Amino acid sequence: MDGAKVVKVFGEAYSKEAYAIRDFLARGVVEYEWCEVSGDSDCLHQLGVLDFENTRWPIVVFPDGSTLYAPTLADIATKLGWVSRPRYHEYDLSIYGAGPAGLSAAVYAASEGLRAVVIERAAVGGQAGTSSLIENYMGFPQGIAGAELAERARQQAVKFGVELLLMREGIRATFMNGKIEVSLADGSLLRARANICATGIEYRSLGVPGEQRLLNSGLFYGAGASEAPMCDGKNVFVVGGGNSAGQAVMNFARTAKKVTMIVRGPTLAATLSHYLLDRITQTKNVEVLFGSAVTQLFGDTQLEAIRIVRTSGEDEVVDAERLFVCIGGAPNTDWAKETTIVRDRNGYLVTGADLGEFPEFERCWPLERRPYFLETSVPGSFAAGDVRFGSVKRVASAVGEGAMAVTFVHRYLAESANQ
Repeated sequence: MDGAKVVKVFGEAYSKEAYAIRDFLARGVVEYEWCEVSGDSDCLHQLGVLDFENTRWPIVVFPDGSTLYAPTLADIATKLGWVSRPRYHEYDLSIYGAGPAGLSAAVYAASEGLRAVVIERAAVGGQAGTSSLIENYMGFPQGIAGAELAERARQQAVKFGVELLLMREGIRATFMNGKIEVSLADGSLLRARANICATGIEYRSLGVPGEQRLLNSGLFYGAGASEAPMCDGKNVFVVGGGNSAGQAVMNFARTAKKVTMIVRGPTLAATLSHYLLDRITQTKNVEVLFGSAVTQLFGDTQLEAIRIVRTSGEDEVVDAERLFVCIGGAPNTDWAKETTIVRDRNGYLVTGADLGEFPEFERCWPLERRPYFLETSVPGSFAAGDVRFGSVKRVASAVGEGAMAVTFVHRYLAESANQ
């Protein structure tokens, strides 16, 4: 890696802010070099400055020599040229979320001539973007990193003319006159004739005391692909029994001294793809603890140990510097509370024929026709991927739903034009 052509990130070990920056750059497929700084000596040697205590950390140095001190992710995204204003007053289609479903929808919408915009509040790729290696996605026999797959999709969408608005978040949606208006967190308003919600899900927390205090300081949500280089020779713990947890375990097992997989259930067969199950079973430095849960965290400013309780009655406290939590998640659909969009009790958006199971649907659906597959209880508003009630939680399924949703968007726009 040519240090003159990559972004350099300087900061203290276990810095929450430095981790967020590394993770953001990794998910954006930006080459970067991590430079750990712990005192005046490191500061002088690496930056030519002898003032560790009064320096605002972390520091990000870009290939052109410009420097940002204690930047926000929005500051970095702006410097990289990723932040822009909407180009149009109104779009044919607005897509919320730049994970596999949203990017797939963007590619198909833009390639078929729709004026489309994608709104993403963080990094491109969603949860799939944090995966170190996706091996069961068609067309990549050697597997592909989630961030790389997402970056290829982003480039493809942009090539067809889609507009991508990063570091933006919708906070309130209004449906009126057959259009959707979304108020963004920055105060701007986005209007479109149809929309696709592909916001995915957020990782669920452990629900134990001290969790937020240690988050990103030894405790991490997700597969932690950007954190793998820091786990060389260490004992690593992964909570969860699904594919994201399995992929994380195999990624860390390459360099970690030992990886312990903590699983609440009695087996992995029902939750893990067969190929991952075989590899985990055959990897010598991986141990799986079934019927187990993390019930306590230890450490003031960084994770030092965890308590593991087993259904058999065993209770032990073990040293732990790195704990990765991959236990599923919940959809981020609070923006829909003030609308007539039907959600299940967990917040997932209900679509198509499934809406018939919810009594409130008949009271709010305004058309004679029934909803299209993937259409919510608001005509012209669709859902795709993990955020949708009853969806299959796989990358290929999300990609398929994103493409399929665009087909129904075309139908909706055509019928709207004829009214």
